Amino acid sequence: MAITGNTRPPVSFDFAGQVAVITGGARGIGRGITEGFLAAGAEVMVCGRSETAENDLPSAHDGDGVLRRAVFVVADLRDPEQAASVVAQANGRFGRLDVLVNNAGGSPEADAATASPRFAASIVTLNLLAPLYCAQAANRVMQGQTEGGSIINIGSVSGIRPSPGTAAYGAAKAGLINLTQSLAIEWAPKVRVNCVSAGLVATESAAAHYGGAEGMAAVAATVPMGRFGTPEDLANLCLFLSSPSVAGYVSGANLVAHGGGEWPAFLTAGRGVHR
Repeated sequence: MAITGNTRPPVSFDFAGQVAVITGGARGIGRGITEGFLAAGAEVMVCGRSETAENDLPSAHDGDGVLRRAVFVVADLRDPEQAASVVAQANGRFGRLDVLVNNAGGSPEADAATASPRFAASIVTLNLLAPLYCAQAANRVMQGQTEGGSIINIGSVSGIRPSPGTAAYGAAKAGLINLTQSLAIEWAPKVRVNCVSAGLVATESAAAHYGGAEGMAAVAATVPMGRFGTPEDLANLCLFLSSPSVAGYVSGANLVAHGGGEWPAFLTAGRGVHR
């Protein structure tokens, strides 16, 4: 669906000669991030649990007009060995690794009172432990590079506010913020580690969840900025945080991208109206 309000021209970054791994980078928010790095000239490897046809992989023209396409590998990042293998394949293919974006994650709705231990463990593993596994592997490569590297964890506002219906997910995302801060200290100065806590972002799955265009518009009205974020918004933030020339002193940060958050309910509850 078309998202209004984001009319600024694309941000220009130069990542020519650099290599990025974007987990879950073939669809949704991850696809937008992948396309952003491809457009900036980077070589990009993405991964997912099921095969993706080559013609369905993210692609973008760089500043020289060259069409760049992501490389895809199959991996279940909940398995530490498979997570490490993604990083090893990127390093083996391109000879370096400059950026890791831990984007893969998510959760279906589940009642916390009845969710099974297996379900909860799976959600926490995907959203907290898998990013750690990938980051550990990336750090081993980046520490050996003169330029070091940048790791970005894609979090959620569910990690900084209540997350009813997805309690295990919210707890895992809260843990991801703390993990970001701890790794930023342990792995400095070679490797910078940051988090982007995303609010509402317009994707196909979001449209299905909120009931299509009409539902999306109603939800967007609760955001001070009056719109959902876009995958491009998140891509630009990742490019900014990965760029040593503009964000070289930024590490251990949690950049919250939620359009101002939500209009406080108490401001409208007494009047019985919404903004």
